[in-house]
Amino acid sequence: MTGPEDDLDRIMHVMELAFAPEYGEAWTRRQVSDALLLPNTRYGLISSNGDAIVSDADQTAGFFLSRSILDEEELLLFAIAPSFRRRGLGHTLLTRFIEQARSHGMTRLFLEMRSENPAGILYASHGFRQVGVRPGYYRTTDGLRIDAVSQALDL
Repeated sequence: MTGPEDDLDRIMHVMELAFAPEYGEAWTRRQVSDALLLPNTRYGLISSNGDAIVSDADQTAGFFLSRSILDEEELLLFAIAPSFRRRGLGHTLLTRFIEQARSHGMTRLFLEMRSENPAGILYASHGFRQVGVRPGYYRTTDGLRIDAVSQALDL
């Protein structure tokens, strides 16, 4: 799915704000752009007032990027800009992602996150449960190894 160039700009802007550089989790513009070219990739944007982005006047507060294979979908990236957190926008956006996946016939959702990522509380509140651990998967800029936690949600 390709999107408008300004949507790519919106995604990259939120990612720059939301992903702490010491964890190396943010994707490059090329990685996001290449992912959006794949037919099984979807994304969603949320504005600061909780609506979907409809014009350049809307301030982007967050986004998700996902890909599907058969009847399963993986949440690749999910972010809310720090200045918009604790307003319910993460819940709204995650709900939209889940509903969209369900409407596309998905039966199971997956995500992977750094252990102790505060977003784990959000995912758990929507029914995601741990299904695995990848020891030492992430490496911080100072060389510290952090486990990746795999989670799933059956729809």
